[in-house]
Amino acid sequence: MIKHLAIGIAIAAAAGLTGCGSTGETVGTVGGAAVGGAVGSAATGGSTVGTVGGAAAGGIIGHELGERYEERRRR
Repeated sequence: MIKHLAIGIAIAAAAGLTGCGSTGETVGTVGGAAVGGAVGSAATGGSTVGTVGGAAAGGIIGHELGERYEERRRR
């Protein structure tokens, strides 16, 4: 049940950020952190370390992907 709630919150956060006028880096970072935290929590059975680690990794990956998106968009 907790896993489904965490995943639902992550999806809602990512969907809400999609409509923002923010840069790709910001949307990628926050969206990646939300999804990474949910995945980390689900993968480790709700462990705090897994949630925080997943959020950190997701944020870094999301930022990089957002940065690349912005670079392509500027061309």
